[in-house]
Order: sequence, then C-alpha cells, then structure tokens
Amino acid sequence: MNGVLHLPRTGGFLPLLLLSGCAMMAPPEEDPLYIRQTELDARVARVERVIDSEGLVNLLKQIEQLQKDNQALREQVDQLQFKLDQGGTAQKQQYLDVDQRLQNLEKSLGNQRAPSADGRSVLDGGELRPGQLPVPGGTDRANYQAAFELLKQGRYKEASAALTQFMIAFPDSSLSDNAQYWLAETHYVSQAYDKALPAFTVVVDKYPKSRKIPDALLKIGYCNYELKRFAAARTSLQSVVANYPETTAARLAGQRLERMTSEGL
Repeated sequence: MNGVLHLPRTGGFLPLLLLSGCAMMAPPEEDPLYIRQTELDARVARVERVIDSEGLVNLLKQIEQLQKDNQALREQVDQLQFKLDQGGTAQKQQYLDVDQRLQNLEKSLGNQRAPSADGRSVLDGGELRPGQLPVPGGTDRANYQAAFELLKQGRYKEASAALTQFMIAFPDSSLSDNAQYWLAETHYVSQAYDKALPAFTVVVDKYPKSRKIPDALLKIGYCNYELKRFAAARTSLQSVVANYPETTAARLAGQRLERMTSEGL
C-alpha cells in the first residue's frame, strides 16, 4: 500500500466544508441588520400607540380650540381698535363743533351786552335790576347765553335772577329746561340745598324728555345727601344708575352710592 492514506471518494470533504461554513454564520439575533430593523419596528409601534392614544387626540382638540379662541380674540381687538378710532374721530369733530359754537356765542355776547343802570355791561360787572333781562330786547337764546355766562363767572345771585327772568319772558323757549336746571345749580353751588332740591325736581317733573334729567336726578340725590335724607338720596342715585347707565351722571351716582355704603348710610 506504500504507507499512503487514501480518503474515500465519497464526497466526505464537501460535508466538512459545509459544516465549517455553518459554524462561521452568526445567529439572526446577533446580526446588526436584524437588530437595526427590530429597533425601527419597535419605534414605529410606539409612535402608532401614541398617535392612537386618547390623550393625544384630546391635546390636538385643545390646540385647535385655542387657535379658534385666538382668532376670535384678534377679531375682537380689531373691532375695538376700529371703535376707538371712530370714537376719536367723532370726539374730535364734537370738540370742533363745540368750539365753533363757543366762538359764535362769544361774538353774540360781544354784540349784545346789556348795560346796567350806571351804563356798565351786566357781563362786565354791572348790576342787574329786578325784572331786567341780561340782554333787553334780545332773543331767548341771547338772554339764555348771557345768563349762563353770569353763572360761569361765579356771579350766582345775578345768574339766578337772569335765569328766573328768562323763564318769565320766554316761557315757551326750547331752552327752558336748561334754564331751570342752571337756576337749580345756582342754589346748589351756593350750598342752598333746601332751595336747590325743589328746583331740580321741577326739571324732572316739568321736562320729562329733557336731556338734563340724568343730571337733575343726580343733583336731587346729592341734595338729599347733604340734607341727610339718605334713603331718598339712595333712591334717586340708584334711579340714575339703572335708567341712564351710559352717562357721566350714572358714573358719579355710582361713586356716591359706594361712598354711602362705606359710610354705612
């Protein structure tokens, strides 16, 4: 046999190689590609669970509602800004109108100053005789404005006399309600509350459609307060707040009511 080992030709070498190759292959759980794919699958599953969760759905709904609320607030801000701009324009125009009226009044008063017994104008410090109009022979408007000018000068006695004579001379004037209110005011600023109270009451009773009603009711409340008729004062002030809520008189009435409450009245 020559001492040489002969392997059988049955393909034994091929099975050996196959076994060796199988031994060198890594199991799937250790394969990097397999591990990466598994991680991605897990992450996708987690995201899907979060998306499907009720909490996220509710959160998305809340965000959507907040966006709607924000838009509504923006619209309200725009509307308020528009109203403020419009109000500013209207107020400016109103100021210009009043300014023009005052200029016209000053011209009118300058042309129609009533002389007193000593020759001086009533508006320049002259005395007003009993029964004398501040602008003798003048129109109701001229006399009303002259009487009002006396009130602005702080000459309450003269203003009271002028307003009283105005209402006697021009009983049907469209300015009668204003004249009655300012007549009551001459008593109020002089702290003659017992005279001011009935005078303001005339405004309410005799001129129920007058624009001076809220102010007259306010002053009725003030007069009753000063006369220590607190129940009557509260009733009048509450009437202003309830019936004329958008007026300056209502704001002042509310302040006086708060003061009375703080004072235990």
